[in-house]
Amino acid sequence: MGIFSDSLDKATANTLTRPPPKSPQAQMRFLVKTAKGTRAAAETLGISQRTVERYLKGQIKQPRPDLATRLVDEVRRRWQPRVRERAKRHAATTGGIVIETRARFGFTAAPGTTDDARIRLITQQLPPDYAARLLDAHAVGATDQQLQEIAAEGLQEVYFKDRGQRAPGLRVAFTDIDYVELDF
Repeated sequence: MGIFSDSLDKATANTLTRPPPKSPQAQMRFLVKTAKGTRAAAETLGISQRTVERYLKGQIKQPRPDLATRLVDEVRRRWQPRVRERAKRHAATTGGIVIETRARFGFTAAPGTTDDARIRLITQQLPPDYAARLLDAHAVGATDQQLQEIAAEGLQEVYFKDRGQRAPGLRVAFTDIDYVELDF
């Protein structure tokens, strides 16, 4: 994954109302329930159906590290889907997304202006239309570069052009990203 995809996943996870199951047995029980059976859960995790059954019975208490990581990731991905969708829908229709980033921003603008790229720390709320574009692109599996371009376009319009009030013709280059955090 990339920095934008991970940040969107983290922002979505922050909308959860209850913590996911903690013990491997409870995680496996939840996964079997959502995957609709032990066979499907086993295929999802890449283990045997018998191993899944052993976890459910409590015969295996601690998974090996790679399986523990896969199990936690699967449970986290499937936990509270309606809460996640409601938060995404709210961000895409009324709330928008807050983006906090430290990155290098360069400009292409009218002659006589400075276009030297420099590192800036920006915290800005992107309007719902950009939030919807980001979330839709992420849902269909857009690359991190495509997500970065959408965010750059949103920051260009909202932060640098002040929603079309200044700097007509300005183009922003969003590069050398140190970090990006999204929240909705």
